[in-house]
Amino acid sequence: MNKIVFILFLVISLSLHNVLGQTKMLHGKVLTSQEAENVHVINKTSKKNTISNNSGLFDIEVKLQDTLIFSSLQHELQVLIIDSETYKNGAVVITLLEHVNTLDEVTVGKLLTGNMHSDVSNVEGEPMTSKKAGIPSYQGKPLTQAERHLKDAGDLNPKLGGSLGGLGASVRLIPIINAISGRTKDMKMYVKLEEKDVLMYHLKSHVSEALFADYPLEDNHIMEFMYFTSEQPDFLERCKNKTAVDQYEYLKEKLLIYYDNKGINTH
Repeated sequence: MNKIVFILFLVISLSLHNVLGQTKMLHGKVLTSQEAENVHVINKTSKKNTISNNSGLFDIEVKLQDTLIFSSLQHELQVLIIDSETYKNGAVVITLLEHVNTLDEVTVGKLLTGNMHSDVSNVEGEPMTSKKAGIPSYQGKPLTQAERHLKDAGDLNPKLGGSLGGLGASVRLIPIINAISGRTKDMKMYVKLEEKDVLMYHLKSHVSEALFADYPLEDNHIMEFMYFTSEQPDFLERCKNKTAVDQYEYLKEKLLIYYDNKGINTH
């Protein structure tokens, strides 16, 4: 019986592997209260990309478990992992939220000059948050889509199929199949990739303007540089939960390397 169970697992694993390797064209539509044209749709896994047309429509080649990134200056970053349902349907509708600059903390102190380096040292006082003000608000960090998929990949419930092959005990197949097929390992990688992408777009929106004012870079090289930076092995360690000054210094360091790689003359 154990041999039958192993063969069953092997067949399921091979079937999943074959499906994961197949590509198909995904037809999508972007919904937004803003302009739906020219939203960047990037397949992070395959490195392919496209943009939406004036109706918000787009087509992009995908395979199961690919990570898509939807980005534009007017919208919040959206990440989508191609699950089995989306892949089977071959179509998806993405609703993008308008990007709004919100003030999370307010500090009363010295006047700021606009110079990021000097202003950081001039800030005084305790920051005021919604929690301190007694305003009810959610204090936890919601799971991202990739984190939800990872949680599902390792979920031990539900039990499938009752007793299998007369063994007299319920065999929980989901985590076993995920381990055999490598899906759990893949999902851990997707969570890290999503974390890097979100941080990269945060830096682009909040730090890069000051950087490129000091160290100019042509517009058509900016996204390539940001991806170059996010792929560095020390990216998360040096930028995650760091101050804007630390992040600025890291980007400057990598920009000088990028200049050198591209043969860009800075003089």
